Amino acid sequence: MIAVHFAVGPLGCNCTVLGDEKSGEAIVVDGGDDVERITDVLAQHRLKPKYLIHTHAHFDHIGVLGELRDRVGGEGLLHPGDRPLYAQLEEQGRWVGLPIRLSPVTLDGDLQDGLVLRAGDVQVTCLHTPGHTPGSTSFEVRLDGETRLLTGDTLFRGSVGRWDLGGTSLEDIVDSIRSKLLVYPDATPVIPGHGPATTIGAERAANPYLA
Repeated sequence: MIAVHFAVGPLGCNCTVLGDEKSGEAIVVDGGDDVERITDVLAQHRLKPKYLIHTHAHFDHIGVLGELRDRVGGEGLLHPGDRPLYAQLEEQGRWVGLPIRLSPVTLDGDLQDGLVLRAGDVQVTCLHTPGHTPGSTSFEVRLDGETRLLTGDTLFRGSVGRWDLGGTSLEDIVDSIRSKLLVYPDATPVIPGHGPATTIGAERAANPYLA
């Protein structure tokens, strides 16, 4: 089984390629930029995406969905709570002072809480964790007998994501973390949407927002 994590784009979004060597099927999480690099990683491991999934609809996590899908295939999925945000893709660049030229494309389907996606023996379960955005979704990944969490911009090492970008609150994001993420064992690895990895135990013990 294959799990490759690497940063893409000017904001360093953590993209993940999950693949099953036997079937050649893959799931790409947060392919928001650097289409060439994502394509190269897939080619290096002889993988073809079955799904292109996104933790939320900020441009650094989903901006190049159309181009990536045209290049490598796969179904582009997003939680419906973030469809209004996705429609504002180009406008989002102005929020952070970046002159981006991106347009939303037609999505292939919706992510829902509890939805299980499979690519060969890779299994990804969707966990709706609103707070950073209304549709923010974390992913429980099971491969090679290990469980890890991809938390997007919901939970970071020592911090949490912003909650002031559209109809959410700090209470929302903390409630999502407590009810959906802290239920996992302390040893569970966490790959956030930006920055270094952590574990559930480390965040339970020391994250100041969860005290």
